[in-house]
Amino acid sequence: EFSVYFLRWIAYFTLYFFILTCSCQRIDDKSKKEIFFWSSNNPYEIEFAKAIVNEWTTLNPQIRIKYQPVPEGRSSEEIILAAVVGKTTPDIYSNMWQGDVEFYAQSGVLVPLDTLPGFLDFIYDRCDSATVSEVISSDGHIYQIPWKINPIMMVYNKGLLREVGYANPPSTYSAYLDAGQKFQRDADGDGYVDRWIGYSEVLNIWYQRFFDFYPLYLAASGGAPLVEGNEITFDNEYAIQAFQFLKISYENNYLPKERLGARSDAFLASVIATRFTGPWTIRQYEKFKPEGFEYAFHHMPVPDDFVGNIYTYADPKNIVIFNTCKDPILAWKLLKFMLRKEGDLHFLKRTHQLPRRQNLFKDEYFAEYFRENPRMIPFAKQAPYVRGTDSCPVLKEIFDVLSQEYEACVIYGVKTPEEAVKNAAQAAQLLLK
Repeated sequence: EFSVYFLRWIAYFTLYFFILTCSCQRIDDKSKKEIFFWSSNNPYEIEFAKAIVNEWTTLNPQIRIKYQPVPEGRSSEEIILAAVVGKTTPDIYSNMWQGDVEFYAQSGVLVPLDTLPGFLDFIYDRCDSATVSEVISSDGHIYQIPWKINPIMMVYNKGLLREVGYANPPSTYSAYLDAGQKFQRDADGDGYVDRWIGYSEVLNIWYQRFFDFYPLYLAASGGAPLVEGNEITFDNEYAIQAFQFLKISYENNYLPKERLGARSDAFLASVIATRFTGPWTIRQYEKFKPEGFEYAFHHMPVPDDFVGNIYTYADPKNIVIFNTCKDPILAWKLLKFMLRKEGDLHFLKRTHQLPRRQNLFKDEYFAEYFRENPRMIPFAKQAPYVRGTDSCPVLKEIFDVLSQEYEACVIYGVKTPEEAVKNAAQAAQLLLK
């Protein structure tokens, strides 16, 4: 009888212990804090994000990070907009186009980061004053962390340019147009031009202007804005010069109007001598370049009388915290961890994209990376002279207007550069009313 009671007592004790353990586990699970993090769906950025999450989780096991790349769709911008509408946004998103932030800030769906402890000290330590000014919203708050850039520069085929007498890349409009004229020859005797000085997609799509008109405008103007406050400011000589330069290039067939995208890479095939692009092309060029192929990167062409620092488009993507986040301070702690120098170096090595950090190339902490990756040096030297986008809630619509006038003037020649720029400025100003 004693043994029966003893066994029952053991059974009850075991059951009680089991229930207590499970209850404690459920309490622990409920008390475990959680951060929901989306990155870009670039495979190298996914690798980086996973590594950061794993490192953070090892150091902070009491915090769960639910990580995933932004879901697939026609564009990440559309996915984010759908998530905002459906209130399914992540806590952290690390691939926000800078030009979208003001729209979302005015819609009240972002956390003002400057209200978080230590943020202002962090941002002024990481970025120069010009970069900080660029991301201040119209209400005086900062809703985004400048994170990564891919400066748009001119890549050039050294061999092709040597063939037409250029030992150095064409730095000015007249030099570029002169080189363009020298490529107008019928190499095969079939009546068609076989090579061109350059190429830009002939598409009436707002974002295509980031790879032709906009970097040229920034270069010509020394980094001038398109919009300041509630006023359009691009009705000026710099926009007219950029339109005129591109118009002449297309009129004379120095740039082809045909789509070359369906071919094998036109640059590596020596069909075009230059292209306006970013550092993401380096991996492709190094992997697929023909034997003996020589290329390098140079600043954007500028007007002949230009004097000063030559700017370009940064192609920035930034980090935001959505107001659906239940613990913004915890999300901010994760971001500070990710944006340390160690994290930025890791990001550089994984992605070959530049952290938007002041004095990047001069900082000895990153020197070994640039010694091992000399192709990235021109972009790092360009990094202090870049602009992102202006703080404006209708920036996409403004670029859409610019694209329509660009097509009318540059591609079809039915308007003069002066008319096209003036018409674009007037239509864009109406958007700001």
